[in-house]
Amino acid sequence: MRYMTRIKWAALGGLLLSCVSLLVHLLLAKYSSADLVQYSAITGFVDDLTINAGWQGAAHRRLWGNVKSLESLYPYANPRSRHPAAPAEKNNGFIYAKVYGGFEKIRTSICDLVAVSRLLNATLVIPEIQESTRAKGISFKFRSFSYIYNEDQFLTALSNDIVIVKSLPPHMKGAMKKKQYPVFKPKATSSPRFYANEVLPKLKKAKVIVLVLTGGGCLQPVLHPDLEEYQRLRCRVSFHALQFRPEVLALGRRMVERLRAAGQPYLAYHSGLVRDTLAYHGCAELFQDVHTELIQYRRAQMIKQGIITDQLNVDSHALKANGSCPLMPEEVGLLLRGNGLSSKNKNIFGCKQELSDLVGPETQLPLDVFQTPPVKSVEELKEEWDKAGPRPRPLPPPPDRPVYRHEKEGWYGWITERNTEPDPSPIDLRRQAHRLLWAALDYIVSVEADAFIPGFNNDGSGWPDFASLVMGHRLYEMASARTYRPDRKYLVKLFANVSDNVYHPKRNWMLQVREHLNSSLGEMGLLRESHLSKRTSFLLHPIPECSCRNFRSSEKSDVGKGSGASQYLYSDEVECPKWMQHSAMANRPENGGNENESQEDEVDMEGQLDSDEDSGMTESSLTLEQDEEMDPND
Repeated sequence: MRYMTRIKWAALGGLLLSCVSLLVHLLLAKYSSADLVQYSAITGFVDDLTINAGWQGAAHRRLWGNVKSLESLYPYANPRSRHPAAPAEKNNGFIYAKVYGGFEKIRTSICDLVAVSRLLNATLVIPEIQESTRAKGISFKFRSFSYIYNEDQFLTALSNDIVIVKSLPPHMKGAMKKKQYPVFKPKATSSPRFYANEVLPKLKKAKVIVLVLTGGGCLQPVLHPDLEEYQRLRCRVSFHALQFRPEVLALGRRMVERLRAAGQPYLAYHSGLVRDTLAYHGCAELFQDVHTELIQYRRAQMIKQGIITDQLNVDSHALKANGSCPLMPEEVGLLLRGNGLSSKNKNIFGCKQELSDLVGPETQLPLDVFQTPPVKSVEELKEEWDKAGPRPRPLPPPPDRPVYRHEKEGWYGWITERNTEPDPSPIDLRRQAHRLLWAALDYIVSVEADAFIPGFNNDGSGWPDFASLVMGHRLYEMASARTYRPDRKYLVKLFANVSDNVYHPKRNWMLQVREHLNSSLGEMGLLRESHLSKRTSFLLHPIPECSCRNFRSSEKSDVGKGSGASQYLYSDEVECPKWMQHSAMANRPENGGNENESQEDEVDMEGQLDSDEDSGMTESSLTLEQDEEMDPND
């Protein structure tokens, strides 16, 4: 009996010790988690300092340094010898324009309007941006054009080119309200001859014409060489006159400062996943469920409108292999990781005060209140069952499950219950106006980025896209900045060769990625881009009309390289004026030795991988010859 009692006491003691041990482990886990998080943050900060210490290292220069073959390209959109005469106060009349579309269509349309006004010797009334005009209850401080752009800067910057007024004279406003003036809906490919033969006679007769722009422009992108001054006028409008209003500009610059707060560069990426573009090319099958339905519905609308002449259902994967569909974000991430970019990321936060200053005071609109569908009573269910018809009848439906809010709101609600898309509500129109502000902030951050890569540019739809517009702006202001111009058709084949080990690709695959991305940065990528972009919109590739060559600024880095560095990329390029050459020489840092050293480092880096890239990849320890021999995908 005593023996059994001792066993019970021993079991009880063991149980108590187990409970105490479990409690101690839980307490340790609870109170040490903060220390672990703090340790991780300190470790990341130390890693950042280590990267900053190697700011001038070979790896940093290879990822973030300027493209040396384009350092001699400088922006030069000033008028030249064949510039037309200055605008006159007495001209042929007024041009009143209404601009439809998103951010990129608005920007390119305004630039074309200025060129057309100069071509017709007419006074331009500041265009109406319909996305903000149709929105109900937006801020009274910012209306139409001034919702995103600075009106005063626009008027001042173009005072030597055309006459611009904020509104029509009072005696003409009444006829405008009565729609007594001729209306034109020009295409984005309209020629100067169309305006001289069709528009100019009616402008001289009526003194006012109305242009309705829906396609992202009203003048053909490529003009005759005799009209090059109009191309430079487009550049002056887009890159100098069209400045965002101070509130948008201040918040955009603050975002850039926060991205560079740790002293590190950043890369901007635009996915280009726009519903209209995806529907135009038939990329619906690359997505899932409701997103596919949304894209297909928009494609069916385009077929009815005559925009698309193809069938509704197409093979999206075959189109992607042809380069007609976008690169997915995970694919772009793999490309950048294969090119040697670190996996560290940063976040930006905007406080409520900043956003309220951006949109201004707005009228409160009634929200779309969610209403739960009424629950049927037992009598109503019984009556429906009795009216169901003669037997055999189907089984009664199961009890109603709860209807969630997300199933009835927005695009999910209408696509699951009806076949037609409802008209936008007042709150939807306001959100569309707000999207212009968010796009303006994206534009500022993308243009100022140390590197930029697009996910879907030059899609062939004929509409200007956001990514190509950013690339054109970066090419004008800083041609040597790192702007990747990937070939989607080539990259799809590259991803097909590594489908078996996509998240741990072989070393030779990464070298191919680096070779392609680095070649897209230089002259080869620039020439390919000029053939694809310029026929859509001139602003997507504004050189050589709006640029000049300054070879003296790169003489120090070109010593010993022969005469190949002083050759023009385009046949009609010009050399920069002397005042620009002297200014560039004065502002150029004395770092010729470092540049020569960086070139040697870059050549050396092409044959090896960074240490952080090799982590987690067992295949990377193989030599290049072993890799080529053992990789079954090659």
